[in-house]
Amino acid sequence: MQTIVYCVRGFVLLLCLLTVAGGQSPRTAEEHNNRGLDRQAQGNLDGAIEDYTKAISMRDRPIVIATAYNNRANARLSKNDLDGAIEDYGKAIGLQPDNFENYYNRAVALMSKPQYDAAIADFSRAIELFPEFALAFDHRGTAKRMKGDLEGAILDYQKAVENHPKFSEAYYNLGAAIQAKGDTKAAIVAYSSAIELSPKFTDAYVNRGQARQSVNDLAGAISDYDQAITLKPDAGVYYARATARQAKSDLPGALADYSKAIELNPTMAVAYANRAVVETLQGKKVEARRDFETAFRLEPSLRKNFEKFLVRLKS
Repeated sequence: MQTIVYCVRGFVLLLCLLTVAGGQSPRTAEEHNNRGLDRQAQGNLDGAIEDYTKAISMRDRPIVIATAYNNRANARLSKNDLDGAIEDYGKAIGLQPDNFENYYNRAVALMSKPQYDAAIADFSRAIELFPEFALAFDHRGTAKRMKGDLEGAILDYQKAVENHPKFSEAYYNLGAAIQAKGDTKAAIVAYSSAIELSPKFTDAYVNRGQARQSVNDLAGAISDYDQAITLKPDAGVYYARATARQAKSDLPGALADYSKAIELNPTMAVAYANRAVVETLQGKKVEARRDFETAFRLEPSLRKNFEKFLVRLKS
């Protein structure tokens, strides 16, 4: 019997194939496959690969050998052996040309190369074999977006959420593609759907905050940044909230957020420069000069963007 096991690698969901068999000491290809999965789950990738290789060498039924190739490919992918993983997925496909999981997994590996055209072809084949495969639509959408095909990406993300209405990551990706096309209001709707489905989706709050800020909804943007910071304090989000607070003329709030961003990332040159702007507006010339010096030492190209404030400090 064959069971699909969903294995998470970073933000990518891989489809692992588990052949169900008993026994503690592996004697058959199926048992080596099973021990390989156990070892892989424990982080022993070399041991897992050894078991999958042994299973392959035993020349069992094609479905069992294909499973071993697929699982060895997943382990190799976890070791960042992209070429080895792609080769193994190809072997699995040769043995099971109508198995959608193998095409999907090879496409994931191809995305990391990155070979987007080849990945799109494999995602498309997986979708042909499994037309409701929301993950494949979502990942194909990302491959298309990376190639600059925003229209194609949007259509794929829409198909992903159509097939899986609770797929928060696909709504998030849809929002990013729509926002890149310039439809900020529609992007906000998509980000909101992602948040409704996953209330702790930090990146969705950040992106919705940036979208709201771009349409001058500063209160909404600050609220989103607040939530993102509560979930995961990050220098970039403190910086974003600082810019929104500065745009609202909340100089003390902006100063505090720029300072927190610098505390979390002492090399963030633009945070020093913008804190210097706030300090200039507050009449704190000594502090402003010091921050500008630090900013330009870290990133000399920033100087041209702040000339008017440097002139003001000289007066």
